[in-house]
Amino acid sequence: MLATSVGIWGVRIKNVDPMRGTIFTSLCAAVLRITGLWFCAFACFAAPPDPIVYQHGLSAIEPLKYPPDFQHFDYVNPNAPKGGTVRYPEMGTFDSFNIVIDKGRKPMGMEFLYNRGLTAVRLLVQANDENASFYGSLADGVWVSDDMSEFVYRIRTDAYWHDGTPITVDDVVFTFETYRDHGLAGIRMALLELDRIEKISEREIYFAIKPGVPPNNILPFSVGRYPIQPKNYWAERDVTKTTVKPPLAGGPYRVADFALGRYIVYERVEDYWGRDLPTSRGRYNFDRIKIDYFRDEAMMVEALKGDVLDIRNETVSKQWVTQYNFPAVQHGYFKKELIYLNRPWGMWGPVIWNLDRKRLQDIRVREALFLMYDFEWMNRVLMHGYYNYANSFFYNSKMAHSGLPSAAELKFLEPLRDQIPSRVFTHVWKAAETTGFGHNRENIKQALALFAEAGWEITDGVMTNVATYEPFTLDFIFISPMNLRGQMPFVTALNNIGIDTTARAPERSNWEYRMRNGKFDGGTAFLIPNYLPGLMFRGWFHSQSADLKVSQNWSRVRNPAVDQLIDKVLQARIPEDFYGATAALDRVLLWNFYWIPNTAQPGFRQVYWDRFGRPDNQPPMQRDVWWDTWWWDEEKAARVKAGMAELIGNQ
Repeated sequence: MLATSVGIWGVRIKNVDPMRGTIFTSLCAAVLRITGLWFCAFACFAAPPDPIVYQHGLSAIEPLKYPPDFQHFDYVNPNAPKGGTVRYPEMGTFDSFNIVIDKGRKPMGMEFLYNRGLTAVRLLVQANDENASFYGSLADGVWVSDDMSEFVYRIRTDAYWHDGTPITVDDVVFTFETYRDHGLAGIRMALLELDRIEKISEREIYFAIKPGVPPNNILPFSVGRYPIQPKNYWAERDVTKTTVKPPLAGGPYRVADFALGRYIVYERVEDYWGRDLPTSRGRYNFDRIKIDYFRDEAMMVEALKGDVLDIRNETVSKQWVTQYNFPAVQHGYFKKELIYLNRPWGMWGPVIWNLDRKRLQDIRVREALFLMYDFEWMNRVLMHGYYNYANSFFYNSKMAHSGLPSAAELKFLEPLRDQIPSRVFTHVWKAAETTGFGHNRENIKQALALFAEAGWEITDGVMTNVATYEPFTLDFIFISPMNLRGQMPFVTALNNIGIDTTARAPERSNWEYRMRNGKFDGGTAFLIPNYLPGLMFRGWFHSQSADLKVSQNWSRVRNPAVDQLIDKVLQARIPEDFYGATAALDRVLLWNFYWIPNTAQPGFRQVYWDRFGRPDNQPPMQRDVWWDTWWWDEEKAARVKAGMAELIGNQ
């Protein structure tokens, strides 16, 4: 039996489950007998309809591409062979396997979101060839009310953890109660409106937002994407503590071996319960995935060239240009590809400010610092001209602002006119103009004038507060030595106008600790938004997140206008409002100069030994797809082995 109903932004085909139990009807009848009609009416009001009209997926922007009976995603090879071991590098270290909490650094492959959560069980899986569409994994049905205030997930009956115990509704309820009360700061922010989490049958879980709270249109998707945790496993352990023992999981891979901080090996689960689902078919093809950890990026590159690794994503433009010209490349055994990314790229390595520092709370100071930044020189000299300029928090997407505000944006900006910079309405935002070839005198002149307006002047070569005689100092921390090298021209420019600076690239875990806890003046971040960015931006820029312990709001932004625009993104019900709200938010963040935009990727730099098969019909990538759609090709691997033996023998 089929029925149609209006989904979030369009008509969806939904599967009706006529066999669903009548738990709410029975409950109301019992309550009526015990307490009377008034309480029964209240209880029934909060219940979903009976029967629930389920759908096989959710789409936030466009109608679902795949019908209820689809067999596999178009971008996979459903007959891909299984086998092989792939070796991949990661920088830094790891010291905990508990992905629920902020404390500790988790190993690659156990990420909370996206396709690298190799061991995770999720209610929904995102399609890579649609902007924001999700299809059933653990859940085989989902219902969302028209006003987005209630939703229900129905789970499968044949799913089980790696120890053979069933995955149940109780696990799902436990998961979201735990995330809401003890989860990562960003996840607690994402679930802020979530009120009721109730088991309504052995297969169904009911969610409702808090009474009187505006609907959060992204919440059903967030719940669908978050990893499910095993209730019985954590009942005997403290979920608020780090652990060096991999927890029980139920995904396509399990942890087979690891040396803490050095490497971790995942092995494919042969009897994975979801292996034949349409969302899994043709995916998870490698028998083993090994992640090796490095402390030095140059050593990582040499390890790849020396065939200690199989594949990596090159992040340094100098290495991309200069390091991949060895004989294996020339003979076709090693590949170097620049792949266009069809997704929001956001900001890659901008300079961000800690607004808990009093001197950085003045917008004139932040604009003056912005004017001292010469992206063109840095890109030309240090980055080999590789990068584009990230002129938007939503760079490379329809969510980004363009030109002057449109009517759709003014709908949200006009009520905030007295709370936001006036140039939002009158000027096109752009980078500080430079030639990229020398001393930018006009920009420096404007910067010094802004410093003077804010009460700072150069005295005896030192930028000094005219009222307190305090020198202007900045303590920078950067994510890596490469990032530090890229920012040194900016640091030098600040020194030239009397600002005393320190700049360092601490060990990765120390960098992350300091950024999370506000122990810096300036630093860098990597903000790559998805197609549903409202919850992410609430975590990064909303006032409510600024005072959370180990918050994602590293800049400690507290701005009511920004808060309202983030809320408008979350509440948008039609594309015009959604894109209008994101563009308006983009403008207000930029014109407040909270961050200094930097590089934007023109594509995805993938380097690898030619041992892999890959689908012929992959669309422009929205994410790193080799993990779950490529496969080990024995014939190619033999060719590389024989060819490299000949090359080495001839040397």
